[in-house]
Amino acid sequence: MSLILSEEQELVRDSARDFVSEQCAIDGLRQLRDQRDELGHDAALWKQMAELGWLGIPFPEAYGGAGLGHAELGVVLEELGRRLVVSPFLSTVVLGGGALLAGGSDSQKQEILPEVCEGRMLLALAAQETPRHDPYAIETRAMQLGDEFVLSGAKTLVVDGAAADRLIVAARTSGESGDRHGLTLFLVDGNADGLSRKRTFLIDSRSAANLELVDVRVAADAVVGEVDRAADVLDGVYDRAAVALSAEMLGGIQESFDRTVAYLKEREQFGAKIGSFQGLKHRAARWFCEVELTRSIVLQALRAIDEGRADVSELASTCKARASDTFRLSGEEGIQLHGGIGVTDEEDIGFFMKRARVSELLLGDAAFHRNRFAQLKAY
Repeated sequence: MSLILSEEQELVRDSARDFVSEQCAIDGLRQLRDQRDELGHDAALWKQMAELGWLGIPFPEAYGGAGLGHAELGVVLEELGRRLVVSPFLSTVVLGGGALLAGGSDSQKQEILPEVCEGRMLLALAAQETPRHDPYAIETRAMQLGDEFVLSGAKTLVVDGAAADRLIVAARTSGESGDRHGLTLFLVDGNADGLSRKRTFLIDSRSAANLELVDVRVAADAVVGEVDRAADVLDGVYDRAAVALSAEMLGGIQESFDRTVAYLKEREQFGAKIGSFQGLKHRAARWFCEVELTRSIVLQALRAIDEGRADVSELASTCKARASDTFRLSGEEGIQLHGGIGVTDEEDIGFFMKRARVSELLLGDAAFHRNRFAQLKAY
């Protein structure tokens, strides 16, 4: 397998890099943090992404998409990660859109996915109920009454859940919390009776929400996939989302490294550039090796998804564990090698550490994915 970009992917990367460099300064992140916008992202920027065709990359042309692959999606996400862009890309395109594409009926796809591709509908996957990622620890219940289901329960850390037009809610139709079998996905309108949403802001200024569902009624045709079989959909969605998030993390990793190396070449101490100090050279060299290792596994995992390989789950966990470790290292080294100025709000480097902390925990941290890899390999 070639771990280099194709000519088409290079064109996508160059286009994305030019756009992000011109339109997505990190000052935009400061503005979102200070203004606490109701949407939680820049609506004009989201519209531009739709016009560029980025939102339709992983979706078939029959649903208004571009019919491209995760390799192309990863290229765009990496560039967005370089500028720490706050957008509902992960929640709407990767998680919500991915769940619909994998498990939705044709009528659900025809209704919703074109809206997603055009940037006119926001989605969110409401599944998590515990402080850390635990895919099957779901207690929210869905009781069938005639031709309706009644949902009751609570969700936490629903990324972009406060602004989502539609929510894909994971609820238990049988079994107990922790059981893989017995989960079902439901399409729920963001303004449904009995649904309350409390906005929260993560330390990297991204928006999330805690949800409470009290006797929320949905029609039987709101089921996404099969009753009791949602795990078959969610497992694949989480794999693809972990790799997509890792691609975004790679952008932040690379950018924080590049910025820090540039600083080492500029900053003088004791009459010499600090980049000439042997101890700092060693730290930068080690960091460079970690960046390249992370890039290799991200590219490998993206291509494995597109090829439909049997080891996608193993690669996804390897990828997310490696990206989590490397982004944490990048955040810490970026701050330390910048010195005291690195923790000031005037410097951008501190934002990379905050994004690293949030990204590390989303969809499972390194410890979760190492344990999952061991289970998949029957260690």
